Amino acid sequence: MILYDMRNLILYSSILALLNPLQAKEPVTKKLPVAEPETLGMSSEELAKISPAVEKLIKKNLLAGGSVLVMRKGHIVYQNQFGFRNKATKAPVKADTIFRIYSMTKAVTSAAAMRLNDQGKIDLDAPISKYLPEFENLTVWQAKGDPKPANPAPTVRDLLRHTAGFSYGWSNHPVDQLYKKAKPLSKRKNLSEMITSVKDIPLLYQPGTRWVYGINSDVLGRVVEVASGEPLDEHLEKHFFKPLGMVDSGFYVPKDKANRFSVCYGSKAGFLIPTDRIIGSAYLERNKHLSGGGGLVSTITDYARFLQMIANGGDFQGKKYLSMKSINLMTTNQLPKEIEAISFGKEVRHGVGFGLGFCVRTDADKRWDADAPKGEYGWGGAASTHYWVSPKHQLVVITMEQTMPYNWNLEKTLKPIIYNAIKE
Repeated sequence: MILYDMRNLILYSSILALLNPLQAKEPVTKKLPVAEPETLGMSSEELAKISPAVEKLIKKNLLAGGSVLVMRKGHIVYQNQFGFRNKATKAPVKADTIFRIYSMTKAVTSAAAMRLNDQGKIDLDAPISKYLPEFENLTVWQAKGDPKPANPAPTVRDLLRHTAGFSYGWSNHPVDQLYKKAKPLSKRKNLSEMITSVKDIPLLYQPGTRWVYGINSDVLGRVVEVASGEPLDEHLEKHFFKPLGMVDSGFYVPKDKANRFSVCYGSKAGFLIPTDRIIGSAYLERNKHLSGGGGLVSTITDYARFLQMIANGGDFQGKKYLSMKSINLMTTNQLPKEIEAISFGKEVRHGVGFGLGFCVRTDADKRWDADAPKGEYGWGGAASTHYWVSPKHQLVVITMEQTMPYNWNLEKTLKPIIYNAIKE
């Protein structure tokens, strides 16, 4: 009787698959494969140095807890968790701890735009006003006199490489003062309202002449919405999170997952003080503002799946997400020749350019990030999360923590250890 029922179940499933070929072809996501480091040319002994290095930072009260994942040739060769996601309750960081990833969101939004470019729905060299007519008459700030018209008009490519001239409103510059007043990233504004709030604010510079870190990816998120006809959260869920198996990634933390969410801490004078607790956190509900520049939460394993797709040339577990052309544009320097390196104020990141989604190491300049090889690409998030990918070494590394203000402690501590672990 059991055998008969099983045969009928198999026959019924086969008929359904034939009737619904799209369902039959839906790829089944698998766990990321795990391998012994030595089988992939890395040293277990060297990777073991990660643990005491992270514990030392925790002991110094530089972070409450963290998570580290190292992949080589598509396999996890090291993954470990340290310290607490909530010091008050002694809740430890686990492999499925959910983190605010802030600007690590930018790469995902960029991938969405590049996918639409592959489909012919977004033209990289079209002015952004083609998709957002509110920006048809953008101007550029002048130290003396009235703002001048933007010439040329900023393009989608400018948004992707941060050369459009938009700002974040962080300084005392007259343009930044206008941003502070407009509050474009307010959680009460949807992306359309965000665009309206900045449409009359002058750009900092003529498009294409300077690298300026600003709301470019948030504007790009709205371009994705217009070009796809879908809200940004639904678009990312449908085309990236669900098929990639990124089950804990999104713009908010569902209530049934809140127990896995990490507290965010502020580090000051040797003390760690909660700046965003779990109870009452704005991340526990869906906000109007779907920030393509910094709104996502994720787990270290979820983000590893996304990065491995990029490292694979746009493929992951039998599904094609991006063309090789798009991957090359994202992971190689696309800045104009006159922009030699990216910079934050007086902080010049020598030997670092920017692709259409990631910062890119153009030269192994020892004045900045001395352990990074040429060709490495990556970025990070405001709560001191980091990631880097080395095509040369077929290496993907992610470090997660929740410490503000942004610091380089984990990346600078672990990068030399991890690269030294590569033996062949």
